[in-house]
Amino acid sequence: MKGFSNRFADFPDYIIGITKEIWEDRGIATLHDYYAKDIIVRSPGSVVTGNLGVIDATMATLAEFPDRQLLGEDVIWSGTPEEGMLSSHRILSTATHSGDGVYGAATGTKLTYRILADCHAKDNVIDDEWLIRDQGAIVRQLGWEPEAYARDLIAREGGPEACVKPMTPATDIDGPYKGRGNDNEWGARLGDLLTRIMGADMAAIPGGYDRAAHLCYPGHVTGHGVDPADRFWMGLRAAFPSARFTIHHQIGRADPMMPPRAAIRWSLEGRHDGWGAFGAPTGAEVFVLGITHAEFGTLGAAEPTLRREWTLFDETAVWKQIALHKG
Repeated sequence: MKGFSNRFADFPDYIIGITKEIWEDRGIATLHDYYAKDIIVRSPGSVVTGNLGVIDATMATLAEFPDRQLLGEDVIWSGTPEEGMLSSHRILSTATHSGDGVYGAATGTKLTYRILADCHAKDNVIDDEWLIRDQGAIVRQLGWEPEAYARDLIAREGGPEACVKPMTPATDIDGPYKGRGNDNEWGARLGDLLTRIMGADMAAIPGGYDRAAHLCYPGHVTGHGVDPADRFWMGLRAAFPSARFTIHHQIGRADPMMPPRAAIRWSLEGRHDGWGAFGAPTGAEVFVLGITHAEFGTLGAAEPTLRREWTLFDETAVWKQIALHKG
């Protein structure tokens, strides 16, 4: 990989390797080298600039969860070393709530949750990032409901005027990465499937999903088959029926020893004007940032279908936007 350290075999090895080095091997200071000085890290809950802010947040998280592990399940990527590469990294994280912090006083609770992170890297440095942590899974395992946690967080951050504002197009910052992914057929297949679903063509689900599909959704929810997919996507879209659905980045890959797969970063932007996954309509302007990973395949001669899906968005960030609207 031109411009990258020769100790990494390829781009997935780079992404998985530095993640372990930073978090599990306590190489926090390496963020001065691996992260650009002016990096932009976007999460649904905030937009942070600069590697010093990332270092501070990393230390705070490790103080609260000192045994945290980040188990890399997949890296779906596009680009070239010369132009820069974008990784969509899926992580299963385990941790024990052993210290006081943003989630409250230490409880000793053992947690399991997923993370999806899109990172742009060039010349051995990451300079642009979109990070979605399954906050709904974390707070539920700690005894909170996401709405209650969001309201409590607003109060602890100083109230509606002073609190950290969730990421929206108004708070986002343009970064160096301008790519849109690649034109691989598997990315196009997932993009078409999500676009049809968000266009209220729910018949796309039984047509595009395998009857035995394995599904992972926010709140560390696991489902199997077509019905859980219908309930999840219907509940999300019904809550924001007039919101605009946008695909921001789309990757497809067909690699040796792996099933055909895709990664898409998307958003819903508009009003909370429907009954669905977020209760009674409030009219709040909401921005939902999501990432979906999917694997495709067939057991025989039939048309390939979606056999595994992982979708994340931050439920607490959505509830925070609703709470700030309601007051």
